[in-house]
Amino acid sequence: MDNKGLTITMIFLAESANYGEGIGNITTLKKMTRGNYEQYSYISRQAMRYSLVRQLKWDNTPVDGKSGVVQFAPSATIEDYPEIDLFGYMKTTSKEDGKSEKGGAATRSAVVRLSNAIALEPYQSDLEFLTNMGMAKRAGLENAIAQSEIQRSYYTYTVSIDLDCVGEDGEISVPQKEKSNRVKTLLDGIEYLYRDIKGRRENMSPLFIIGGCYERKNPFFENQVKLDNNKLGVKRLAEIVDQSEDIKANTVVGVAADTFENDTEIREKLNADTIGKAFEQLKKEVDKYYGESN
Repeated sequence: MDNKGLTITMIFLAESANYGEGIGNITTLKKMTRGNYEQYSYISRQAMRYSLVRQLKWDNTPVDGKSGVVQFAPSATIEDYPEIDLFGYMKTTSKEDGKSEKGGAATRSAVVRLSNAIALEPYQSDLEFLTNMGMAKRAGLENAIAQSEIQRSYYTYTVSIDLDCVGEDGEISVPQKEKSNRVKTLLDGIEYLYRDIKGRRENMSPLFIIGGCYERKNPFFENQVKLDNNKLGVKRLAEIVDQSEDIKANTVVGVAADTFENDTEIREKLNADTIGKAFEQLKKEVDKYYGESN
């Protein structure tokens, strides 16, 4: 079986989708600062994973706190729980578990790796002013006042999957069909991803996607996506696609119509199709890979 990796880099549009620790009565967005002193909000990879796992209904892996830390239960295996198959685990066993004389820790590295989703447009210090006037008036009480940082921006993030590691953990080997189904289910979740936050449901479905199944397990397009005046930087992406025959032959691109100003250029220079067809092609490649691995 050939070792292959699937990597996809995407763009979506969202508003204020991840907050950090507040200051006083101000709720602050998670942000990072570049060398030009511009600040960019981001949605952490942990938050992305949380939303994804919940929507796929994979958040049923048993946990316990016997070790003093909340971890996945020692009894949970990748055979029964896709969450720890794809996203890894750390499980601490004790003497009482009967697994060993001394106990110890068992770990599995993540097979699916997510990057932070980072804004492609700088934060402009916008604030939302909030009160609870409606409820306070009911009882003749004082208003509570708060402020929240807000930003509506395009975000980009990357997902990378070690296809040959899916469903393999020591003596456990999940059937090929189940491996394929887990990866395709994950892709479905990514295609229709959303995030519930502060009474809102933010649609995080991709408006642009580029990637594929490659022999080299490198997230080729991560950190390469640029936007300027709602125009996607096509030249750099096309340059990466032309770097090798493997990348050129296996890259799929999808773009949502009427989103970017240079839609025609994207379709012509990157051979882009619709978002749906791009995901369809990726799932075909996943089926092909695990089918050939029988």
